Amino acid sequence: MNHYYLGIDIGGTKCAVIAGTEDMKILRKTGFNTETHKGPGHAIGLLLNTASEIAVSLGIENLKAIGISCGGPLDSKKGIVQSPPNLPGWDDIPIVDLFRDKFKVPVYLQNDANACALAEWKFGAGKGTRNMIFLTFGTGMGGGLILDGRLYTGANDLAGEVGHVRLAKDGPTAYGKMGSFEGFCSGTGIAILARQIVSEKFALSQKVSFCKTPEDIDRISARDVAEAAFAGDKTAIKILEISGEYLGKGISVLIDILNPEKIVIGSIFARCRQFIEPACLEMVRQEALAPSAAVCSIVPAELGDSVGDYASLSVAMID
Repeated sequence: MNHYYLGIDIGGTKCAVIAGTEDMKILRKTGFNTETHKGPGHAIGLLLNTASEIAVSLGIENLKAIGISCGGPLDSKKGIVQSPPNLPGWDDIPIVDLFRDKFKVPVYLQNDANACALAEWKFGAGKGTRNMIFLTFGTGMGGGLILDGRLYTGANDLAGEVGHVRLAKDGPTAYGKMGSFEGFCSGTGIAILARQIVSEKFALSQKVSFCKTPEDIDRISARDVAEAAFAGDKTAIKILEISGEYLGKGISVLIDILNPEKIVIGSIFARCRQFIEPACLEMVRQEALAPSAAVCSIVPAELGDSVGDYASLSVAMID
């Protein structure tokens, strides 16, 4: 058998161990619930044992490297997970050493946004580029930077934290900052924006289809907005258009500074493209340097629900 890689995908809800080849043929995959209330030792023990079972079944001698994808903050150089908000109790966990000591192969760690950037660059919508930006646009807004054919992580693994950039003096608060990129362009931010707009509608005795009473306002989610937009609700469509405008503003800054060939956007953008993209592209036309914008295509991510598998395996192939 040829060499294979192991990918370790660590999430706040679920974890998985994936075995795959260099051309991303998935050989084995085993997942389980993280159960964070049981502490880090529970999930880490399951990950190590599952990885060992898969490696034994495929031949440990053929295992080439292991890649770990996990939410930040983390130190990729030291291989330490540093208290991610979705993993309570995971304080300074030397995750790379744990796997390297057990399997005696190279082990690499990256935050999930960087891992997804690698995956989309190697196997998805960014394939063939040398300068690419990946934007998560999921529950939050994170970014991964591929610059001059390599992943760029910055001085202490915080490159690509685009969600923290302030795009307006006021607006939805996310990533700890009012009017932030994440505040306008994330599931969390869209829900907050929707609640503000619906509150204004109710104050004017106007109705919206996705919220029946004032008591329901705090329960509005980004999913509610998206479903209402596809059903033709004008307020929901406007909310996504506003998100698109600010997406265009944020992207324009990235285009002007980094001059990428391609910006790949996941999750909500990919699913709600028809409502978000027109306003985004119009804003890029207005705001970005024209020669830089002309060579940059803005596209939805291609890997979809499989991105977690590809991401952790891509980290294993980072060298």
